[in-house]
Amino acid sequence: MSVAPGLQPESWHLLSLLEQAPGLQALGDTLADLADEGHPVVVGTADLKYSNGLVRFQDRHPDKYLQFGISEQHMVSTAAGLATTGLRPYVATFASFMALLACEQIRTDVAYTRQPVRLIGHHAGITLGFYGTSHHATEDLAITRSIAGLTVIAPADTAALAAALRATVDHPGPVYFRIGRGRDPDVYPAGTTLEIGKAVEHGTGSDLTLIATGSMVHPALGAAAALSADGYSVGVLDMHTVKPLDEEAVLGAARRSRLLMTVEEHNVLGGLGGAVAELISEHGVPVRLHRHGIRDQYSLIGPPTHLYGHYRLDAPGVEAEAREALLA
Repeated sequence: MSVAPGLQPESWHLLSLLEQAPGLQALGDTLADLADEGHPVVVGTADLKYSNGLVRFQDRHPDKYLQFGISEQHMVSTAAGLATTGLRPYVATFASFMALLACEQIRTDVAYTRQPVRLIGHHAGITLGFYGTSHHATEDLAITRSIAGLTVIAPADTAALAAALRATVDHPGPVYFRIGRGRDPDVYPAGTTLEIGKAVEHGTGSDLTLIATGSMVHPALGAAAALSADGYSVGVLDMHTVKPLDEEAVLGAARRSRLLMTVEEHNVLGGLGGAVAELISEHGVPVRLHRHGIRDQYSLIGPPTHLYGHYRLDAPGVEAEAREALLA
């Protein structure tokens, strides 16, 4: 394994980084496990193997690892070419670079040709708080769900990420994985399984159903617990697959709850909230919908924890937003 001097596999710098971001360990380890099992996995990244944990894959399978440098568009196009040979390319970079910068390559080289490329957009949403607008990804769900033939998945935690990678290993088309910075609190136990396109139901509610995706599932569960303690009937749907949307789960919630509230670390336009709004309007279900996220603005620059508080994307904030919507 070739690494920069001072960042050897046993280096406390690297070990500390990975310990703080177990989700990134899961990414590299799960892909390495799939390669061990005989799946035709190849992995590439754009000069971010420490930021996304793929150094762990490189350590175990250096012959199946590609370093593209700061060349994200080239990486995606190359992945499409590799896929035509029977390989399963997994390529990763910051979500803002993957979905925005390489959008043309995703659409034309990958999705249009229906190649089984796995596009991993990490540090999504506002997780790169201090890095500024160029690194914030609050439009990627809207972009990727509008691309024909592209499956869009946002796992809630480490176990869900590993499960999603396994559930899609033989999927015939392209997949976009939207993940955070690997520090999401645990929602599911290790070894959990997911069915792509099938939401996970955490209880049902006649007053409110929170429909959350990715990093917002844990705060939604916390908010639901607080509201339930005050006598509200609240359910939560983990909509880990944003496309294809679990229509049955959404319509079922719409028919039994007086309010639906989507929760996403994303612009309220075009993402999960937009997908739910489209579905319930097309089916004529008479239910109120409140879309919660970043309200059509460029997010502020600061520590992620502060930004989550400011935009009410932590558990107390989601709870407060839901209380106001229920009383409106």
